[in-house]
Amino acid sequence: MANVALESGVQECIESLQDLKANNAEENYLKRLGKKIDYVEKRHIITELGTALFVVSSTLILKFGIATVALVGSALLIHGEIDIPLFFMFLLVASRLYAPLEGALQNLAAVISTKTNINRMNEILDQPIQTGTDRLTNTGYDIVFDHVGFAYNTGETVLKDVSFTAKQGEVTALVGPSGGGKTTVSRLAARFWDISKGKITVGGMDISKIDPETLLSLYSIVFQDVTLFNNTIMENIRIGRKNATDEEVIAAARLANCEEFAAKLPDGYHSMIGENGCELSGGERQRISIARAFLKNSPIILLDEATASLDVENETLIQAALSRLIKDKTVLVIAHRMRTVSGADKVVVLSDGSVAEQGTPEKLMNTGRIYPHMVKLQMISRDWGI
Repeated sequence: MANVALESGVQECIESLQDLKANNAEENYLKRLGKKIDYVEKRHIITELGTALFVVSSTLILKFGIATVALVGSALLIHGEIDIPLFFMFLLVASRLYAPLEGALQNLAAVISTKTNINRMNEILDQPIQTGTDRLTNTGYDIVFDHVGFAYNTGETVLKDVSFTAKQGEVTALVGPSGGGKTTVSRLAARFWDISKGKITVGGMDISKIDPETLLSLYSIVFQDVTLFNNTIMENIRIGRKNATDEEVIAAARLANCEEFAAKLPDGYHSMIGENGCELSGGERQRISIARAFLKNSPIILLDEATASLDVENETLIQAALSRLIKDKTVLVIAHRMRTVSGADKVVVLSDGSVAEQGTPEKLMNTGRIYPHMVKLQMISRDWGI
């Protein structure tokens, strides 16, 4: 566990170095990291010392065994109870017997030292595997949450009793205070996790009985936190559909307005973008993620504030492109900006892990409590200035 804490600390330090410097917290953080290093060093010394004591003491006992054979054999030889050939035979057997035992003890010490690593691997291997049939039986693509509850393995309850329907051909927006369960709902809809109670269906098909890989063929997902690979723009977009041609990839990239920044790079769409797209801006990385969704072109689309990292001009272009993408599809949108929600067909307000309100934006403005309050607060913040 000390090694895990140290590795996490080093990685965290590298990833957050700019923030640490900006807040004059680098020195204090490095002091705490130094304590972790010292603790790991101390644990390694104790572990190696324990192993050394075990191996050395065991080896000494084995060596004493050979000496005992020699002494007892000599006494018996002097008293004439055994002859010289028998004496040397015992010495030979003892020397040959103790050598592999010594090696076995050293190997046993090595096995004991790997116990921690084995326990950590078993934590992963012991996790339940999601299984199901690879045959889709859905009729349509309506997503129905029927009294769904969900809790993490830690016991923390995230969703209590969530029921709503996201209809095909409509945009269903999930809104609500932070921590209300919006992102969890979208992840459960794609069966990234299995629910604790209730039922989720797609076109009448229970998703808990469908193989996750097969189920995800129905989904195009755009996360707020984009993950890119140290590869070219072309190959990062092609993840959406691995057998897509270059022409299809470029067409999807154009729909997502990637052509603007790709043209400025030395090798265009074949330019390397670095680890997790470090060579690109946040908005450019977001557009690559949206291009993947265009390329996959699945009947169900999950959007987690897909335009959050875009400037006003690109946001308008992407929203126009998304309007073409979502036609006749089931769209589930996690939204924080009320102007994104205003064009939705249905709004589901999540609060404290349950559905507090649902209906059209117009209906909720007249009869709702949380939704009108959120709209009012955003109107106030829109007029704020320095």
